[in-house]
Amino acid sequence: MQAPPTSSAPPTAPRRHRRSKAVGFAALAVSLLMAFPTAQSAFGDETAELPGGGDLGPNVLVFDPSTPDIQGKVDEVFKKQESNQFGTDRYALMFKPGTYDNINAQIGFYTSIAGLGLNPDDTTFNGDVTVDAGWFDGNATQNFWRSAENLALNPVSGTNRWAVSQAAPFRRMHVKGGLNLAPDGYGWASGGYIADSKIDGEVGPYSQQQWYTRDSSIGGWGNGVWNMTFSGVEGAPAQSFPEPPYTTLDNTPVSREKPFLYLDGDDYKVFVPAKRTNARGTSWGNGTPQGESIPLDQFYVVKPGATAETINAAVGQGLHLLFTPGVYHVDQTIDIDRADTVALGLGLATIIPDNGVTAVKVGDVDGVKLAGLLIDAGTTNSESLIEVGPEGSSANHADNPTSLQDVFVRVGGAGAGKATNGLVVNSNDTIIDHTWLWRADHGDGVGWETNRSDYGLTVNGDNVLATGLFVEHFNKYDVQWNGENGKTIFFQNEKAYDAPNQAAIQNGDIKGYAAYKVADSVTTHEGWGMGSYCYFNVDPTIRQQHGFQAPVKPGVKFHDLLVVSLGGQGQYDHVINNTGSPTSGTDTIPSQVVSFP
Repeated sequence: MQAPPTSSAPPTAPRRHRRSKAVGFAALAVSLLMAFPTAQSAFGDETAELPGGGDLGPNVLVFDPSTPDIQGKVDEVFKKQESNQFGTDRYALMFKPGTYDNINAQIGFYTSIAGLGLNPDDTTFNGDVTVDAGWFDGNATQNFWRSAENLALNPVSGTNRWAVSQAAPFRRMHVKGGLNLAPDGYGWASGGYIADSKIDGEVGPYSQQQWYTRDSSIGGWGNGVWNMTFSGVEGAPAQSFPEPPYTTLDNTPVSREKPFLYLDGDDYKVFVPAKRTNARGTSWGNGTPQGESIPLDQFYVVKPGATAETINAAVGQGLHLLFTPGVYHVDQTIDIDRADTVALGLGLATIIPDNGVTAVKVGDVDGVKLAGLLIDAGTTNSESLIEVGPEGSSANHADNPTSLQDVFVRVGGAGAGKATNGLVVNSNDTIIDHTWLWRADHGDGVGWETNRSDYGLTVNGDNVLATGLFVEHFNKYDVQWNGENGKTIFFQNEKAYDAPNQAAIQNGDIKGYAAYKVADSVTTHEGWGMGSYCYFNVDPTIRQQHGFQAPVKPGVKFHDLLVVSLGGQGQYDHVINNTGSPTSGTDTIPSQVVSFP
């Protein structure tokens, strides 16, 4: 949640059947073994092989154009989820290819809406997919954890409204009109992220404080408040930071779009888009997208109640993972140590470690895809919540990197939780594409020590790229980057609101921990379009020495940095190291440094 900007805004698979017969015990055992192939468990005994595929569970609602009362069903989900910020319900609204008339799908918390075509234009709404902020008095700064993907929209008014903040991706969408990113009445908003989308008309951010758009095509961009960043976007405004605050890169160095579920005739498959280098524009605009289709029967369809032991057995068996909407408690780590494994969540599927384990670990292998997952800290401290590659990872994955898309971390808010580290990346060449790592500033289980988490993102691997990096409120460094040749395109941060006093954040002889720290040993690093904000509401006298800290070396470069004191609740002395003007007073005005060094 953030203070307001000061600028004013313009007005199902078949079951296996087993023959039943009166047989003796031995014959029955043989029958069972024949029906269910066996695999070796970790203890050497034989276990039943897990089936791939199956139905998608009760919280995946699948529609086709002939489904009766689509609007009523969508409204029913929205009524449950509109203000259900820390609830346990999860939903995915999936629409088969075709045309849907007179639809206004309002999207609340933990709700994903998506088309089931191979291309967005296969599923067309003559209507809207809407996010607004009526539930919060017109304030959109808490419109988190929802998504829209793979649809074409003909908005009723000519403009679709998507007023969101963090963790609310708008991917692979075709808007045949304009896109308004502000709530009705132009209240506060703090998003957001667009990727692989085509907006025929103008995008109007209005009161949005910051936004990142990647590998898309737009008809225009209306304005900017603090930080608007673009990479690989056809129609993006020209580079002009700080006035207007546009940071524009012609291409994205490396990108891979998020895997998605689709229908090939009557068969569900998951499409895994190919990696692109120097990408620009959508991946789907010039015909069939490049990538691989994986049939659903090659996935273990994970449903609530599944254990980590079973999930790991599925991976060991060679299956990919499709998490249906729900909350999954795990008492051991989900280990993904097989190259090219896809682990895809629907409806913000949420994983909670119950006993201090790391929720998900990825091996130092090629091409793992984690996507669409929320990892929520448990009450026992975890050393980390996600770990990509074990400590000391050294393999080269440049040709086929591991990627994380829409993978979110939360510590507190839904209840007391603790984790020393949110996300640790040890593997080289990893792509982090849109993440929000959040130590909660509101909700349940919130307090300086109650939801303690010192580090949001720690990068030890080399050649790691982050596109759309949102990291907020950690007790020490929000980002600590130790690997060589790292790159970040767009960074949004708030320092922890609840620091009790200056002493609590003292970092040796430095006042406060930088939001983004590049290790002194690093010789090459680069960042574009990066902002850090402070709002020390417990002790407004706290001073933060700088938002960013990095070694002064020719290969370490930053472009378009800013720091902001939100309402004068605390101050920054500098932007990066001892460079850049301090914030001052009570005005919410960015202090900017165009480049470093």
